[in-house]
Amino acid sequence: MKILVVGSGGREHALAWKLAQSPLVSRLYAAPGNAGMAAQATLATIPVTDISALASFAQREGIDLTVVGPELPLTLGIVDEFQARGLSIFGANQRAAQLEGSKVFAKRLMKKYGIPTASFQAFTSADSALQHLKKVGAPIVVKADGLAGGKGVIVCQSEEEAASAIRSIMEERVYGEAGNRVILEDCLTGEEVSYLILTDGQAILPLASSQDHKRVFDGDQGPNTGGMGAYSPAPVVSPEVEQRILDRIVRPTIAAMTQEGRPYQGVLYAGLMIQDGHPQVLEFNARFGDPETQPLLLRMRSDLVPLLLAAVEGNLEEMEVDWREEAAVCVVMASAGYPDFYAKGKPISGLEELAEMKDVVAFHAGTAFDGQSIVTSGGRVLGVTALGRGIREAIERAYQAASRIHWEGLHYRKDIGYRALHRP
Repeated sequence: MKILVVGSGGREHALAWKLAQSPLVSRLYAAPGNAGMAAQATLATIPVTDISALASFAQREGIDLTVVGPELPLTLGIVDEFQARGLSIFGANQRAAQLEGSKVFAKRLMKKYGIPTASFQAFTSADSALQHLKKVGAPIVVKADGLAGGKGVIVCQSEEEAASAIRSIMEERVYGEAGNRVILEDCLTGEEVSYLILTDGQAILPLASSQDHKRVFDGDQGPNTGGMGAYSPAPVVSPEVEQRILDRIVRPTIAAMTQEGRPYQGVLYAGLMIQDGHPQVLEFNARFGDPETQPLLLRMRSDLVPLLLAAVEGNLEEMEVDWREEAAVCVVMASAGYPDFYAKGKPISGLEELAEMKDVVAFHAGTAFDGQSIVTSGGRVLGVTALGRGIREAIERAYQAASRIHWEGLHYRKDIGYRALHRP
């Protein structure tokens, strides 16, 4: 069968890498893809926002299944357009993708259906938000309502910091229309985890646990990013905690979306805070996580294609996932200055040497071709991902591999996985 992967980041490279291993796949395409994905897929230079062109490409090439990576085309209605043309596509439709597209929608849904999350208030003006801030004080979390590339959440330890965040989002419009509304919510404490499931709208198939590192600098310092690294499994998710996640959060959310006339099909990513074994929702995403997908797919022994098809066709209940026992760690290698301003076009060396390492993959994110050379083209450039017999060995192998990669202005965290090492 022919498969199209929509997107150009590390998550999409991981999906393409995994899908290319399936004996069911005869031809793989990526739109627009990146320099790394060219090894597995034929690239089509179509932006993820050009929904009509993507659907026409799928029709013309006889694509049997399209897999959507990023959130933006989901919120723009790519699934609706493809389904209207009789094309098979994996992902949430436009109404369901509101669970990520609007944090206000997600918070109100959780409040209505008793799904555990932090207390919050939503505001449409900076003045009203600032007045509320004076009443409640800090610490507090300020969130842009709409899509902000994983950067629209600011955890503020002081009122001054929160006021600055409100003005930045609502007056300076640093995230554009995503800042039309803001949420001010209580600051939860504990340990963050990422929990992903596949669903056909009714049946739920849990994936392995994982943990992301969102801050740009070691020790969880600096601004939030799209993710500076991840590992799987996350030891904080014990069998008991996982059962609570499924019973109190995942199943009620899928049921709530159906009740609201927004049946949810695809992958649901729950960003959670775990405190004393009890999970609360920080946010929902309507797509695979990035960089969580990289270690998850490196650990997945099962063929991904039948799982995605089962979610699309409504028979996921019959499916199971086989996982490798090893742990996997992904270290994101970024351009200096990310998540703010950074240079592009820097030649990357060491990729050939890393490719010879066993159970290590450099998933490309912000890369492009400059003639025959591969150069940087984004903030997050590579996700160097390694397997190990435990978290410690996986960390060592990932950093050993990362040390072979070089470009001018390279930056990466040196402490990915530290929480897992410090757990008893």
